[in-house]
Amino acid sequence: MMPTVSTTAMSLFLDGFSRSLEPDVQAVLVLDQAGWHGARALVVPDNITLVPLPPYSPELNPVERVWLYLRERFLSHQILDDYDAVVQACCDAWNALTATPERLRSLTSYPWLPCVNA
Repeated sequence: MMPTVSTTAMSLFLDGFSRSLEPDVQAVLVLDQAGWHGARALVVPDNITLVPLPPYSPELNPVERVWLYLRERFLSHQILDDYDAVVQACCDAWNALTATPERLRSLTSYPWLPCVNA
């Protein structure tokens, strides 16, 4: 988990994600219009394709449902003592979600996603 978002942080994430992919795998990431997602200085590995969503389209962004689920099920109605407690709560919520791949898949399934590369 990175404490800030920036073009540098995004480039580091993409590099690590790229290296985690099997050889000959091309990954497609659907991104919102955050400034660091499309910055000229962003380094995008050859095995990753970025697909930007139209501006102001949260209804098309699969991660919006993930954030909602995490907030509703794990992160709301709490008072956390400090930054470390916030990070730990977020990590615990993420780990609980990723322990149930079917739940994550159901939250991020949109009918238009298989058509992105068409």
